[in-house]
Amino acid sequence: MTRRDEVDIISLGHPETPSAGRILERKRKAINNHNNRFGGRPTETVRINNRISAATVRLIDSDGTQIGIRPISEALALARTRGMDLIEIAPQANPPVCKVLDYSKYRYEQDKKERESHKNQKSGFLKEVRIKPHIGQHDLDVKIRQMTGFLTARDKVRITVVFRGREMAHQDLGMKLLKSIQERLAELASVEQAPLTDRNRLSMTLMPKR
Repeated sequence: MTRRDEVDIISLGHPETPSAGRILERKRKAINNHNNRFGGRPTETVRINNRISAATVRLIDSDGTQIGIRPISEALALARTRGMDLIEIAPQANPPVCKVLDYSKYRYEQDKKERESHKNQKSGFLKEVRIKPHIGQHDLDVKIRQMTGFLTARDKVRITVVFRGREMAHQDLGMKLLKSIQERLAELASVEQAPLTDRNRLSMTLMPKR
């Protein structure tokens, strides 16, 4: 934590009271933990407390109440009485929008959103499961569990029935097999692509329900 950050936080507390001292210490630890995790000071440009340069701000209280346009001194005073921080959440607005929040909780929520965003980016792959037209019941159950796992992870599943030799004359078995799989997974998935034939293969694509 830089000296500037430390000054900003101290300016909103009352060090002479034990409760305020504990609040300040928690905020120092929160920022230190964030810096340690991401290497040095935060890479973001979020301004808090005395680092906010605007003379007036559109102020939102900690409970979401829209207070309106207020001088920065009044906004800082409100944050001080709440034992919280003043955070600039919309610097591009005119005047910028600031909200009274606990900085450590704000950072936690932002990190949580980032993790969810990365998690969603990793999902949505297309998985392919190949099966034989004469697959046994036990092996089919294993394949169904595998497909269930993919769909639960928000991935699409392409089920491909592969025919070999004389099996090509019994593609109706493949259609029945795909229909059976579709019915078993009906609660998790819907059909994105109906069964299509491509040489010795019969494929159907399922997508997870929202």
